[in-house]
Amino acid sequence: MAEGSLITEKLQKLIGVPLEPQIIKIEEGAIQRYTEAIGDPNPLYNNIDYAKRSKYGRLMCPPGFTGWAVKEAKMLGLEVTDTLINNGAPPLPMDGGIEFEFLLPIGAGDMLVATTKITKITERETKAGKMLFSQAETTYLNLNGEVALKHVATYINRYPAS
Repeated sequence: MAEGSLITEKLQKLIGVPLEPQIIKIEEGAIQRYTEAIGDPNPLYNNIDYAKRSKYGRLMCPPGFTGWAVKEAKMLGLEVTDTLINNGAPPLPMDGGIEFEFLLPIGAGDMLVATTKITKITERETKAGKMLFSQAETTYLNLNGEVALKHVATYINRYPAS
């Protein structure tokens, strides 16, 4: 268990600094596989013929799916937790939830640039000891430079039980 504050100077310096941007490609097959995995029967997400006749003219992404990075990269959540741990956060990360703000439709053929920055770091004393709570905001821009999606994820880091 850590003594004193969990929020180190190194952690404080992370706030507001963008992590490496990721370029993401949205592919039909990826949309269909994701939709099948989550069991969503909406034909706009999994039936190419239906989607082509829709107002969008292509398969669309179900809420929360943003495709895959073009070059090999860590998943955004892993990049955030690794950055936190490498800068002094406790070593056990947990998912604290995510909030989405959907601004523009995202579909097959789109390319997005995702930029993440840590926006807030706090600590709390719990029954399990001190825990670090961090929020990271990711903004997804389409190739027109428009914000298509934003999400804020909460990460919780703690030390193992003694």
